[in-house]
Amino acid sequence: YKTPEYNYAARKAFVMNRIGDVGMVLAMVLLFQHFGTLEYATIMDAATGFNDPMMIAATLFLFIGATGKSAQIPLFTWLPDAMAGPTPVSALIHAATMVTAGIFLTVRSSVLFELAPFTQDIILWIGTATALIAASIGLFQNDIKKVLAYSTVSQLGYMFVALGLGSYSAAMFHVTTHAFFKALLFLGAGSVIHALGGEQDIRKMGGLKGHIKITFLTFFIGTIAISGLPLMSGFFSKDLIMAFAFDRSPVLFALLLVGALMTTFYMFRLLFLVFYGKYRGNAHPHESPLSMTLPLMVLAVLSVVGGLLNLPHLFGGHEAMKHFLMSAADGISNESLELSHVTEWTLMGITTALVAVMIYIAYGRFAQKATLEGNEADMPFFKRLIAQRWRVDELYRALFEKPYAWMSTNLFSIAEQKVMVPIMNGVGAAANSLGDGFRRLQTGYVSFHMLAMLAGLILFLVITLMSN
Repeated sequence: YKTPEYNYAARKAFVMNRIGDVGMVLAMVLLFQHFGTLEYATIMDAATGFNDPMMIAATLFLFIGATGKSAQIPLFTWLPDAMAGPTPVSALIHAATMVTAGIFLTVRSSVLFELAPFTQDIILWIGTATALIAASIGLFQNDIKKVLAYSTVSQLGYMFVALGLGSYSAAMFHVTTHAFFKALLFLGAGSVIHALGGEQDIRKMGGLKGHIKITFLTFFIGTIAISGLPLMSGFFSKDLIMAFAFDRSPVLFALLLVGALMTTFYMFRLLFLVFYGKYRGNAHPHESPLSMTLPLMVLAVLSVVGGLLNLPHLFGGHEAMKHFLMSAADGISNESLELSHVTEWTLMGITTALVAVMIYIAYGRFAQKATLEGNEADMPFFKRLIAQRWRVDELYRALFEKPYAWMSTNLFSIAEQKVMVPIMNGVGAAANSLGDGFRRLQTGYVSFHMLAMLAGLILFLVITLMSN
């Protein structure tokens, strides 16, 4: 709490989430005004009016609330800064629970969103943009937790793409598998940081797989799970989203495939720079105690078998999670994927082959690298722009923070110093003048007081006679 950057991160998270909360409150006001209640069951049963302006407005405000909690464009910059918190907090809150609250809200309100296709399209393309932009930023991060933070933002984008496509069960499936492997990766990062005495810069790591073998093995499992390699949990959930995307538009599928390939590249870049090559730091690495490695092993198992929770028919499953969620989200019953098995196998084959190519490229570039690329200043403009997080923070600072600071300063100098202070001083001066006037009446002579009493008595009699 003594570090200014951490305090700034806390304020940033608070303000951005309050912006989302304003949208949530406005949605609640509209729904209460229209339905007279905020009970889910009552609202979902009474919801009618396809493309109704009120329904579009209410769902847009609900989505604004979801973007705040789930870190979507434009309210996504708070999540990477929140990595200032402890790593277990990042694993629990910033990977598995709080940041998926917006997803759960949208799924529970699926009936309303089904009546507002305009809002669904907005969700679809906001999710796509977030997935791509966050993944591109992750390519150039050197803080181990920041890489995972932007990965989380990107994966949340995939979940919103599923929501925009009306595939609510696919979104919740990815929420679940993502919770397994992302919590594993965050806790694995925490184990690495612990092993190196607090170091988070991956440029000062390398060659750790021989020192922290359990952490390496579990981190490797988390990496191949998030990359979507066959039979891992991420393979089933992410490919289900991409199948729905291809069913809507091959262009959308291609965009999501680019995001998936970037995810594979930056995650294996992270893996190779941390665990392969030669050690580039000064600390003495040591494996974490059982209290830290046991959760890694449990989450590693879940990252492998998590796909069984919603195994698709293509693999002999019965989509158990989809049927389980139908009672909580009526919109799931409207899902339909109209792709042949041949098409699905082809898409999975293409995706898997390209993922393997990205792993090979990442291995060639980073597995045996003794030193890393130079400073951002030496990068080409576009590469430097991405490395600087597309300068979104600078844009927000110019559009919002600086004007607000200017307004606050001028309000203090104009409104307070030139208006409020003279008014307050004037009130005080008037009170002093009035007090001085009354003080002159207090002479201290008995004769003066008797004269005043006589004058008051005469005035009282005159008023009484006039009233009669």
